[in-house]
Amino acid sequence: MSADWVRDIGVMHRYYQVNEKVFDFDKEKLKQFLEFRMAFLDEELTETKNAVRDNDAEEIVDGLIDLCVVAIGTLDAMGIDSYNAWDRVLRANMAKEVGVKASRPNPLGLPDLIKPAGWEAPSHAGNHGLLARLK
Repeated sequence: MSADWVRDIGVMHRYYQVNEKVFDFDKEKLKQFLEFRMAFLDEELTETKNAVRDNDAEEIVDGLIDLCVVAIGTLDAMGIDSYNAWDRVLRANMAKEVGVKASRPNPLGLPDLIKPAGWEAPSHAGNHGLLARLK
């Protein structure tokens, strides 16, 4: 095991030949695959929320990791460069400023990030992988 989750998921997908199969999907099957993965994320999120409600630390950790695995795995299976996408989102987030967003309550008083004037959302142009087939 390593500290490189994206690589680990790629290794797992190559082992099980996930990417080969997904690459051969036509537009309709790609859409079904994406919908399946979104439902999978919903299922994992629901299980994690239930674990939080039940104060079940074991299942909270497992659920949070499962969410990461499914999300990173979806990016990988769709041929998206997760490192590139991550860097773009991080760069955009680091350009935000600490402030108060009235539409998002912050009862814990933690630093809240807001978009300053001129802030630009990350662009993932050129990094849509198989999602480009859905148009």
